[in-house]
Amino acid sequence: MALNSGWAYTEQVGTASAGQTALAHLAASRLHSSVEEWDARFTRGEVELNGVRAVPGAILRSGQTLVWHRPPWDEPDVPLHYEVLHDDEAIVGVNKPSGLPTMPAGGFLEHTLLALVRRRYPAANPMHRLGRFTSGVVLFARTHEASSLMLRAWRHHEVKKQYRALGSGLAARDHFEITVPIGLVPHPQLGTIHAAAVDGRPSHSTVTVLERRDDSTLFAVGITTGRPHQIRIHLGAAGHPLVGDTVYGVGGVPKASPGLPGEGGFLLHSESLRFAHPLTAIEITLRAAPPVELLSRDER
Repeated sequence: MALNSGWAYTEQVGTASAGQTALAHLAASRLHSSVEEWDARFTRGEVELNGVRAVPGAILRSGQTLVWHRPPWDEPDVPLHYEVLHDDEAIVGVNKPSGLPTMPAGGFLEHTLLALVRRRYPAANPMHRLGRFTSGVVLFARTHEASSLMLRAWRHHEVKKQYRALGSGLAARDHFEITVPIGLVPHPQLGTIHAAAVDGRPSHSTVTVLERRDDSTLFAVGITTGRPHQIRIHLGAAGHPLVGDTVYGVGGVPKASPGLPGEGGFLLHSESLRFAHPLTAIEITLRAAPPVELLSRDER
């Protein structure tokens, strides 16, 4: 554990919250804490409304600025290292270890890839993110121009992403495509979660078998779209949920008693990212060596 520097969570009051008390709004919108816990934060002076210490019964108006000054807290221990794969004046590509969050969330602020990279590259802006327990290539832009050009390339599906994953069961086909839509479905703890959904957004993955093992299959997966948890959902939809995944089962939907999306236990690795350099237009491929568990017998 390590104590961070704290954080100010800032929001602008919307029309839907106007007329509510500050306490009622925070307790209803930040479900990680009870009404009593939020009330104690007001007492300690941690909540501010339009730059002034707020009281629990303050009536909110649309357009006001509401801030919770969260005091420093102990962040969980995670791997605090990364490997630089490419570095120039426009972009930096790194290899993220499994267990390190890409972005601040869920109690992580300084123990994140973003915080670590910005210590060396202060203007770095992530072009995408990997789940906490997904390892591999993450690309950052170092300038506004590079960021704009890379985001445009992402929107036009010009960035090619290749992953490795260990799925359960033995695949019958060597190569197949998955086009199951992905959208929000109910989750008992979170309310909703992304999963296979008939009315979801179009999604596309291409899958190739690299190796069949006793009761699992090593897959190479290319994704055209970048929906949340796409590979976990799509391989589940194909009948091969990731070995150790506590959330997604067969069908690409939450299990009967699902875990939380941020839990680990599965093997998923972003092996390569191929794209045109935002300044030179020269094609670049960034590669991160897979962990030994995701290597075929011939590669070991």
